[in-house]
Amino acid sequence: MKCRAEKALLPYNESETNLNKKTIRVVAAVIWDCSGGEKRIFATARGYGDYKGMWEFPGGKIEAGETPQEALVREIKEELTATIAVGELIKTIEYDYPEFHLSMDCFLAEVESGQLVLKEAEAARWLTKDELDEVNWLPADRELIEEIKNRIV
Repeated sequence: MKCRAEKALLPYNESETNLNKKTIRVVAAVIWDCSGGEKRIFATARGYGDYKGMWEFPGGKIEAGETPQEALVREIKEELTATIAVGELIKTIEYDYPEFHLSMDCFLAEVESGQLVLKEAEAARWLTKDELDEVNWLPADRELIEEIKNRIV
């Protein structure tokens, strides 16, 4: 059964700021699979930058004029070569990094077609509920873990 978002979010507006910090609007996919009998969540290890090697939910920046759902489909296709079906919005994370404010819309998603192939990340894992605490999450992504655990039965 495919998940679908109940209502669309508005397109991104580049002029957003938070307390004089640049606000970066991003989306993240909590890609789940239960084909092996146990629900698993897909996570990637960042392959670049200050947070290289830390784990995150795949996704990326929302471009001007895109809805969050459109951005998420585009980002997953670019970074992982697969097409996803975007489901419900789980949560919007607001997190202050030292250099910027991050606003991250996190959606449930499923692979609709293709295989997940790493193009930017240095590693990937399918994690069960019990394994979610085994990786070193990026600070903003860490805020989503308890919500995901509550949804995985």
